[in-house]
Amino acid sequence: MSSCYVLGNRVDPLTLAGAVARVTEFIRAGTPHHVVTLNAEIAYRAYCEPELQALINRAHLVTADGAGILWAARKLGTPLPERVTGIDLLQALAVAGARQGWRFYLYGAAPGVAEAAAARLQKEHPGLVVAGTSHGYLSSREIPGLIEAIKAARPHILLVGLGAPKQEYWIASHLEELQVPVAMGVGGSFDVLAGRVQRAPAWVQRLNLEWLYRVIQEPGRVKRTLALPKFMLVVLRQAHKRD
Repeated sequence: MSSCYVLGNRVDPLTLAGAVARVTEFIRAGTPHHVVTLNAEIAYRAYCEPELQALINRAHLVTADGAGILWAARKLGTPLPERVTGIDLLQALAVAGARQGWRFYLYGAAPGVAEAAAARLQKEHPGLVVAGTSHGYLSSREIPGLIEAIKAARPHILLVGLGAPKQEYWIASHLEELQVPVAMGVGGSFDVLAGRVQRAPAWVQRLNLEWLYRVIQEPGRVKRTLALPKFMLVVLRQAHKRD
């Protein structure tokens, strides 16, 4: 199936299983690949920020991270098969990675969080290889050392939890230098895995209210959610023009 576009941002019409299969192909190829999990907030920001939109559209895989993207795709006449969030894809890749011997590197979040997230992943997926971790509060002077540490660890998958779109810009800037087969931004997934933040219950996810659950847990996110009505308005305008 061909990609669809939401506010000019490419989204690949894949299920979670399809996304894992695509990542498996990237690892077999061995060349660097950038994976983006796109939600409505970042889609709207990219709509207003051409540099970010170009980065997203250059990525090797873009998944629909959130109900907002699915809703927009339906409105624009190019429905997507299902939501593929960053944390769900991360967990699915951990399952496949434990089976296939892939090496993972976790970079991001506050000190101690990536290590705790790695420990939980290894407990839940026996045999999973974590080649290294680093927190995300490094100075610019420390980044060259991080780059060398990642290169020395030779991961198949680099998970970057710096928050979007900072993590997307970071990956794009260092992908060729790192030569990691797969680099993927995972937002706040390390905090969830480490138990610092609770993910919304399944019933809340089914109601497409996970964003509200996050805001209740982290009131500081309120300002970010103001992009959602703007996103919906632009989508409705574009859908109206289609009709």
